[in-house]
Amino acid sequence: MNTDAQKAFLVKLSTAKMPFGKFKDYYLIDLPEYYIVWYHNKGFPQGTLGKQLQTIYELKLNGLEYLVRNIRKM
Repeated sequence: MNTDAQKAFLVKLSTAKMPFGKFKDYYLIDLPEYYIVWYHNKGFPQGTLGKQLQTIYELKLNGLEYLVRNIRKM
């Protein structure tokens, strides 16, 4: 993935919301950590949402969620 594609992915990720379930309409970055870990253990869904949740998992795991929150503020 090139730099422009990575930037576009992060910008889209900053405004992505959960489309279903208990946390419907929550920003993905604001989902509780236990919920993201549950998905990690269960298996992320296919497609864009799965890639986004997987990225959120990695960001939270490494304490970098502030990066996405800062993008959303801009």
